[in-house]
Amino acid sequence: MEVHLIAFPVRLAARSQQHFEELMREFVLIAAGHHRGDSDQEVPARLMSLVETLVQQFGAVAGPAEERLADAIERGDEVIDDHVLEVPAEAGPAAQALGDLIDEADEYCRRGKHLLTLATPADCVAYRNWYLGQVISQIQGAAPIAWTDSEQARSIR
Repeated sequence: MEVHLIAFPVRLAARSQQHFEELMREFVLIAAGHHRGDSDQEVPARLMSLVETLVQQFGAVAGPAEERLADAIERGDEVIDDHVLEVPAEAGPAAQALGDLIDEADEYCRRGKHLLTLATPADCVAYRNWYLGQVISQIQGAAPIAWTDSEQARSIR
């Protein structure tokens, strides 16, 4: 299926991606403690496991979209008019699971016991909710909603 991310905010996507990568680097280290039975490492271990599974299932599908985004970042584009993702129908439930677990990871960050990385900034959370919400809703047959027209974008203005 094609998922159309209309008026895709390139800089915000790049910032969100950078924050997520920072979080994942820390979670790799923290998740190692999960093998020792430390319950504080449960959230990082679950997120790492889910991300590994999603990369295995959808990594090849995500490649072209990631390349288009990297090219847009390199050019300094503000917006991609119609950023198209080609995803299987299974991406909807996977997007929901990822969103739920990242919300849980943000709560883990707010507790601040083990991390240098802070919880996701509000504008990045709004972007993530729009992005994942578009994947979920369009797979279910809904029409695309542009970032600029979304409830999430209005929430950070």
